[in-house]
Amino acid sequence: MILAVAMDQDGRPLCTEMLPGNTADVTVLAPLLRRLRERFGLGRLCLVADRGMISEATLAALEEQGIDYILGLRERQRPKLYDRLLADPAPPVPLCHTRADGSQTLLSAKEVRLHGRRYILCRNEAEAERDRQLREAVLAQLANELAHSEVGLVRNRAWRRYLRRSGPGPAFAIDATKVAADARHDGTFVLRTNTTLPPLRVMMRYRDLWRVEELFRRAKAVLRTRPIYHSSDAAIRGHVFCSYLALLLQEELYRRCAAAGFVPEWDEALRDLDRLQEATISQHGKTWRVRTEATGLATPLLRAGGIALPPRVRPVADATTPNTPTATTSAPARPRRGRPPKLRQTTPPATRP
Repeated sequence: MILAVAMDQDGRPLCTEMLPGNTADVTVLAPLLRRLRERFGLGRLCLVADRGMISEATLAALEEQGIDYILGLRERQRPKLYDRLLADPAPPVPLCHTRADGSQTLLSAKEVRLHGRRYILCRNEAEAERDRQLREAVLAQLANELAHSEVGLVRNRAWRRYLRRSGPGPAFAIDATKVAADARHDGTFVLRTNTTLPPLRVMMRYRDLWRVEELFRRAKAVLRTRPIYHSSDAAIRGHVFCSYLALLLQEELYRRCAAAGFVPEWDEALRDLDRLQEATISQHGKTWRVRTEATGLATPLLRAGGIALPPRVRPVADATTPNTPTATTSAPARPRRGRPPKLRQTTPPATRP
């Protein structure tokens, strides 16, 4: 099964769609957007998607439906286009961006128009430094292998991209031209868009895709939505619905906590809320309800959610004597989903003539 999740620009999940597991990603994007627009009555829609969701047919369908888009491109598969974008003399617009961990990185973006299409060339200096360090580590390993043996070098894709055939002597050597060409890609990525947003705004919208990855991570790890085998399609849809309803509630709780000035740790919040319990005590014809003390994160979480705690001890006005029997009615049992239970065959009783 393929699970699609639609999110707004603030990272709040809106709805989910379930598709057969053998469906290609590039073939479902346009139909899903059409259903999304009809379902919520959207007049204007902007799609932000990564490189794996794009095809020429998808782009044509988006243009036909009048949908704005911000799409990532595989720049390494289009070297000529990438070279023309890098050769553009226009200066980029810089931005000092603060990450979630408090560190800062320098971002830059500029607009380049080619053949009537709008491209945004983006660069992240922190990612550029990371790419440079990774390349230096690969080159150090490659130089060590060249000094000892050349067997199997071509089979390694990470090494092969920096090799060239040499003349007399060793069969392979590190190609400085390929190393310099690869360094031009450090920290850069290319976006294609038909919006009128400024380049930096387009880049920041695309960077928000990390929210989608974080959403799936929380569904799998934090909420522990493990695979459960169901007996019907309705049960599967209900399982997915409950999982992402929990994600929506968790996202709203995090927002309220952030507005209150604190960020809760999920495991600690569950532990403190689980300790908050209530018991009913009856003695001599009187009944009280007693709850435990709210400790740790329980009090600020309930306050952020707008939930008022009852008193620790409170009497129950309509209490009945424990020895007095009370009539209870049980609700009819719900029918079992899935396959109907097998009926046991019975033999009719014999009759005497």
